[in-house]
Amino acid sequence: MIPARALAVYDGSGIDGSVYTQVNKWVQSAPHWLNDVIKVWSAFGLGLFAVFMLYAWWRARGADSATMAKVLASPVIVVVAYAANSVLKGQIEELRPCAQIRGSVSLETCPAAGDWSFPSNHSVIAFAAAIALWFVSWRLGVVATVFAALMAASRVWVGVHYPHDVVVGALVGTLAALVLAPLAGRCGPLVDRMRAGALRPLLGPGELPVMARGYAAPGTRSY
Repeated sequence: MIPARALAVYDGSGIDGSVYTQVNKWVQSAPHWLNDVIKVWSAFGLGLFAVFMLYAWWRARGADSATMAKVLASPVIVVVAYAANSVLKGQIEELRPCAQIRGSVSLETCPAAGDWSFPSNHSVIAFAAAIALWFVSWRLGVVATVFAALMAASRVWVGVHYPHDVVVGALVGTLAALVLAPLAGRCGPLVDRMRAGALRPLLGPGELPVMARGYAAPGTRSY
């Protein structure tokens, strides 16, 4: 039985509950191995975005300081997006579909009332990281965005979010990155000073000035 407190919160089933129900039917008829793979990805896949950011940092050690500034800012952007989304969640208080729609199946333990559904934190984190990485390397951004979309879809598949939860979560993460990543690029002079100090081994020497690139060591290239 749905708790009395839960009945007082927002019911998002009127938006796209029918779509959620249809996806849930596919889940119930899907092969167990597929559900298991999606369940594991949904639970642990966010770690891949940390790997993407570490890879971006490794490559940016030889790039210009503005690029390195954007790389260093990417986890900060994720944290800011997550914090903003948490405030929004607390204002809307939408009950999870697995607790609202009778007969639905959740591949994860359905979160209790108080762990609200809208917007999806997983989608916010994945898209904030992915879009921030577009400002570092478009190739890496493309790959990360594909995995961000898979993360968002998985949250609906496992039964803990409505489709609109993950769509709005993706928009929140994207907006945060679009606003903050360009601002981070203006911190290049700060990275220059950091590279001149004790952090040089971690941040790299940076890209050679244009006039000096002809004297770069063989095989050296910009990010």
